Amino acid sequence: MDRSSPTRVTLLEGFGLTLPGRALRPSADDLPRAVQRLLAHLCLSTRVTRAATAGHLWPDVPEDHAHGSLRSALWRLNKAAPGLVEASGTCLQLATDVRVDVRELSDWARRVVVPSGGSQDVALPDSALLGDLLPGWYDDWVLLERERLRQLRLQALEAVAVRLASLGRHGEALQAAHAAVRAEPLRESAHRLVVRIHLAEGNVAEAIRAYELFRTMLEDELGVPPTELMTRLVRHVPRIRRTLAGRHSECPRGRDPVRDGDLPRQRVPSGRTSSG
Repeated sequence: MDRSSPTRVTLLEGFGLTLPGRALRPSADDLPRAVQRLLAHLCLSTRVTRAATAGHLWPDVPEDHAHGSLRSALWRLNKAAPGLVEASGTCLQLATDVRVDVRELSDWARRVVVPSGGSQDVALPDSALLGDLLPGWYDDWVLLERERLRQLRLQALEAVAVRLASLGRHGEALQAAHAAVRAEPLRESAHRLVVRIHLAEGNVAEAIRAYELFRTMLEDELGVPPTELMTRLVRHVPRIRRTLAGRHSECPRGRDPVRDGDLPRQRVPSGRTSSG
């Protein structure tokens, strides 16, 4: 395989294979499903044995049948993209010069979760890296990897948001926090970041609006209030503090309106940073 070739495999938001000068279509003619599954499995692995690969991809057939299916898929893949897979004895691996979007996502996440200190690490990923792994695929090994990557992406987006906010880059920090919210709308830690960044900018009205949006959604979807960690962020706002005091005097003995999520849904006019 030409080591300077821009060969690329994409697995996020759907399968794709781009070779120098052309893209192969996921189809019965170019890349049948068995070949796609083999290539995807190798992209999500490092160095695997033929036996393990055959067992993962064809778990419900006899061993000799699984190995035959693997040989057939390898032959078809090598015919469509020669040199894409390197075989050494009983082991298989993707050629080292092939770019894979999932690996790029993992590399970015490692850099931002455990930063080296360089400012180049503090950046949002390309939008192409924010999609789910192979939507519509339901193999067990795909489902497990999809969830692992989802959690890795969420943790990395939150880490980037925190670091950008600490550098005073609040606009970019909000982008990262909102990307985490879009990926998991009920994730409180991501919503807390949105509230905190608004407060850091002095936008109390925006912070209250973000809090109320999450509180309403959480109650509608799960029937539970935000945690004390979330409520504490907006507890200092005078209007909410007074409302808490009033509700505390009305609530049953032993019931804490903050702890039990009984904050009313405040409607704070846009542009106001406090209420009298």
